[in-house]
Amino acid sequence: MSNPTRAGDRGNSARGTLNVRARAVIPGQASGYAVVAKSPLSFWGGFDAATGRVIDVRHDLYGQRLTGKILFMPGGRGSSSSSGIILEAIRRGTAPAAIVSLKAEAILAIGSIIGKELYGRSVPVYVADGDVYDSVRTGDHVTLLE
Repeated sequence: MSNPTRAGDRGNSARGTLNVRARAVIPGQASGYAVVAKSPLSFWGGFDAATGRVIDVRHDLYGQRLTGKILFMPGGRGSSSSSGIILEAIRRGTAPAAIVSLKAEAILAIGSIIGKELYGRSVPVYVADGDVYDSVRTGDHVTLLE
């Protein structure tokens, strides 16, 4: 995977769109503002599917709304029940627009796969290498590319 490129970057405060190349685990088009976590997130007990907010008070994204955002996180954490929370967020329309992590994890993908089957909607799940991951900042507008 190559380093991301910025479309429309004019050297000013408007950074343009960051085109991120990553490997699709659950393919799908995604574009939106990035939210970058420093630590893994457990959706089970750490994310409220009703509001789309991170509710784990010990997590660095505590209180942030992930709905419609591109969530970058090192990986998932904890329970296999996280798949059910992702599925519920898909059903309610509060899920992230996509999830990008440093490693492929079945727990992150299963909820999305079931969401596609039950509701016709999924959350694209991608894996990025460390250089790509480290180049993205919260607030960047990101378009994911395979």
